[in-house]
Amino acid sequence: MPVGSTPRLLSELFVTGAPASEYAAGGLSKVDRAVRSYGMGRVIVIQFVTLDGVVQDPDGSDGSAFGGWAFKFGPEAVAGDKFKLGPLMNSGALVLGRRTWDHFSTLWPRRTDEFSQRMNRMRKLVASQTLGDVSAWSNSTLLEGDALHAIEHLRALDPAELVVVGSTGLVHRLIERDLVDEFRLIVFPIILGSGTRLFESAGAEHDLRLTSVEQVGAATLHVYARTRAAITSAAG
Repeated sequence: MPVGSTPRLLSELFVTGAPASEYAAGGLSKVDRAVRSYGMGRVIVIQFVTLDGVVQDPDGSDGSAFGGWAFKFGPEAVAGDKFKLGPLMNSGALVLGRRTWDHFSTLWPRRTDEFSQRMNRMRKLVASQTLGDVSAWSNSTLLEGDALHAIEHLRALDPAELVVVGSTGLVHRLIERDLVDEFRLIVFPIILGSGTRLFESAGAEHDLRLTSVEQVGAATLHVYARTRAAITSAAG
């Protein structure tokens, strides 16, 4: 498909099968950036996190010495729709890095409960330079080329939410580029003292607004929205 006829909506992307990299061509115009700032789409990061900010290996799948720290508190804090995605699972898309997609693609397709079925039906964008085949998990599409540029374009031109799960390296890059609009963090009452942290390098100050706090089992779900100055002129 020629770049000039690139579909403008995430739903069209999946219908046509157009590579998501086409959204990256040419960068964002001033008008596109203004549309993005007015909230045409949102990037939402969801993470399990310790009290000292560690997000590495919550389920033990990495085999680290401290792995499994989230799951030892029982299913009440980790099972089902604990991040309160709700209708976003129908209208939005998951964004995953290669390692997270690899891991999830061996788990979710085998599960048949209601939440797992919704996860399997949800659209998925995979940020990878090495994967060639993403057919192992239904409704997966590769973000070819520069994943950050593709995500930035989708965020600017599409009203759908992009939900980034796990994928710590990708999340760090999104934070550094100030492309995250909301954090949904399930915080567990544990301090590890080591491990990869969510905010390793934010690049600059990021002002956030706490929108809700809710207890989920032994943990708490914190929702933070990025606060941004409004753009008053699309051409300015």
